[in-house]
Amino acid sequence: MSLFRKIISLFFLTSVSIQAQTELKIRGLSGALEQNVNNHIASYDKTDISDSLRFQLKLRQDIEIALQALGYYQSEIEFTVSEKSGKTTLLVTVSAGPPTLIKTADIKLSGDATDDRQFAGLLRRQAPQVGDVLHHGTYESLKKELSSLALRKGYFDAEFSRSTLEVIPELNQANIYLHFASGTRYKFGEVSFSGQQIRDQWMQSLVPFEPGQPYLASELGEFNQVLANTNWFSSIAIEGATEQIEDYTLPILVKLEPRLRNSVETGIGYSQEVGPRLKLSWFKPWLNDRGHSLNADLILSGEEQNIEARYKMPLADSPSDFYQFQYGVGVKEYTRQNNVRTKVSNLAAERHWLLESDWYRIASFRWLYEEATEFEQKNTSNILMPGLSFNRLRQSGGQMPRSADRLLFNIEVSDKYWGSDANFVRLRGRAGWIGSVGRNHRFVTRADAGAVVGAALEDLPPSLRFFAGGENNLRGYGYESLPMQDDDTEVVGGRYMATASLEYQYRVKGNWWLAGFFDYGSAWSDSPDFKRGVGLGVRWGSPVGPVRLDFGYGLDSGERKAFKIHFSLGPEL
Repeated sequence: MSLFRKIISLFFLTSVSIQAQTELKIRGLSGALEQNVNNHIASYDKTDISDSLRFQLKLRQDIEIALQALGYYQSEIEFTVSEKSGKTTLLVTVSAGPPTLIKTADIKLSGDATDDRQFAGLLRRQAPQVGDVLHHGTYESLKKELSSLALRKGYFDAEFSRSTLEVIPELNQANIYLHFASGTRYKFGEVSFSGQQIRDQWMQSLVPFEPGQPYLASELGEFNQVLANTNWFSSIAIEGATEQIEDYTLPILVKLEPRLRNSVETGIGYSQEVGPRLKLSWFKPWLNDRGHSLNADLILSGEEQNIEARYKMPLADSPSDFYQFQYGVGVKEYTRQNNVRTKVSNLAAERHWLLESDWYRIASFRWLYEEATEFEQKNTSNILMPGLSFNRLRQSGGQMPRSADRLLFNIEVSDKYWGSDANFVRLRGRAGWIGSVGRNHRFVTRADAGAVVGAALEDLPPSLRFFAGGENNLRGYGYESLPMQDDDTEVVGGRYMATASLEYQYRVKGNWWLAGFFDYGSAWSDSPDFKRGVGLGVRWGSPVGPVRLDFGYGLDSGERKAFKIHFSLGPEL
């Protein structure tokens, strides 16, 4: 018995060894046929492949199924087994044979969908035609697309009154009978809310459709996004009241839960010259049943302390349009000039519009009062500035967006005619773009420019002048260190500013990225002295936004220690 077991064990091990050494080769196919066969046998493990009759039968069935899916029912398959140097090869020669052609394509629509352009376009693009090679995937895809489109557009009673695919292999012919009865298209009914803390008049203004309008699922998606953008609610559920349907009209129920009345967020940053910077934000997303909100920011650093509060009043007819009032006070010291210090008070009234083109338009009127001690000279500035700005941000892909672009244009005007201390026009523009190649490569570009036209530079308060340098502007240089001051200059800042940045990021693992960058630009009054900064960085796509750590080197800083460390948390554009 012991000898018998040894023989059986030896036979078993030899069989496994032979199977493991069998190589499978398939020839005679190309293009889509070859690809589909490969897809069907991709699940085979190396140990599954052998020259046994059982495996050949299974392989034949899988190849025939793969070819029939593309309309080839008359295939011929031959197997050849060869051995060389102790290695077994299973050669499969496949002749696909003649294709099965569509003889009848009886595809019909009935119901309201007969007048729907999207259904007509779908059939024009995807419906099989007489004379086409039969493709089971195309047939099934058309059925799914018809059902999906009907559901998205409110044809809730749609069904196939006939869906038949007849294949006659001996004649190489196929007949398709596809009759789709869409029925009546449903309409939106009244929208009712529950659980909300905002008055119904304000809530109804958020609805992007009118009762009686044809149903469209994308309108509900837009509605959900509009509700989320208000920041009023912690939970949003939109559903159809199917039990209340009358005359093909679907009422909409919206179940809401209020957001917490207080939230606090923090942000941090760092640069070598200024040191750490802390930002603390307090937000009350709703104060009353009209959706008014309040938020305040406290910014602390070695050279700047600032507090600002904003009160927002959405309009009843369109909460994306609103009034905003803000007030801020701050103290700032310019570290590169130890004898420059400012105290600033800012009061502004703004009117915001969200335009149909996705641009935000802001009309503002700002009062600025600033006390500046500049090279032992004390000055006060009283500036009244009406302004107009346009900005737009588009992005997709989460905290580290795969694609994004941002544009901002701003103009403010000051004139002694309405009580200001100086006549000038201040212009500011920003642009940014993020693009991706595959999953592991990102590109970030930014450009920033500004100018003050009119008043002499010394008549402008320092907060309205332009500076360059720092993590969001020109890395490798100190925060707002440009233009560099000399012993003969008794004023800080410049009349003009222009910077640009190009950055490449490579995903190392998960949400971690390495970055390389080149920055270029400066701020100046008479003639530009552009500076260059290069460096490497680390990025982390955290749940609260990108975290950036940069090691920059100022190629034109003129300093012995031109190496700077920059750390920040927040959007890249």
